[in-house]
Amino acid sequence: MSDQQQLNIALLQMDIAIGEPDANFAKLSEMMEEAVRAEIKPDVILFPEMWNTGYALDRIRDIADRSGERTAEFVSGFCRKHRVNVIAGSVSELAGDQVRNTIFAFDRDGNRTADYSKIHLFRLMDEEKYLHAGDKIGLMDVDGIPAGMMICYDIRFPELTRKLALGGAKLMFVPAEWPHPRLHHWRTLLTARAIENQMYVVACNRVGTSGTTSFFGHSMVIDPWGEIVAEGDETEKILTAAIDLKVVDKVRSTIPVFADRRPELY
Repeated sequence: MSDQQQLNIALLQMDIAIGEPDANFAKLSEMMEEAVRAEIKPDVILFPEMWNTGYALDRIRDIADRSGERTAEFVSGFCRKHRVNVIAGSVSELAGDQVRNTIFAFDRDGNRTADYSKIHLFRLMDEEKYLHAGDKIGLMDVDGIPAGMMICYDIRFPELTRKLALGGAKLMFVPAEWPHPRLHHWRTLLTARAIENQMYVVACNRVGTSGTTSFFGHSMVIDPWGEIVAEGDETEKILTAAIDLKVVDKVRSTIPVFADRRPELY
């Protein structure tokens, strides 16, 4: 399917039960099944950040997914059964003796095709005290389309998005747990990343409350012109959108940002 240029996307904007992996796996399973029953079946399903445990950091080592094995078992069979790609948000993953915030991606055959561990840890939620940062960027492909992966706080670092775009990415997947009161930052940063890199940005944020922190959802799909294709509200829901990757080539040829760069000066 390497010549595919159109993708139907489903974003599972869910509430997350902090520290309760079993409950979160059960809820996500229901939402996944609902997503593939839609009149227009998705090509790609995206989950939010740390959906398996939430930010239960004080006991994260005990409840994190060991080497992503439970996530792989959970998602792989679903992908094979329904012939769908899944960008499995991010999970707290116990890798050796390190806990990381990691995305796993699966293709339509259920193969784990890529992973990416968050490289920018968010001090406001104490990530750096409990988690280890990743050491590579998140390039992959979906049905032959070059894509990138970032996680939440990563979108504040434009250098990362540009590196992924220069690596060929036409599409960016962003799972997140982005809280109130920074909705304006969320919408602005995602839109900026889409415009400056002339790519689609697909971002799935959680809803609900964890301790004293509330999360506003507003999962988004933004096109390479910076136009919002779809945006959620603050409730738990499945957000869908259709994207046409030919638009990326059109925008990049109309305003040749990449050809006009002067990296020798900056």
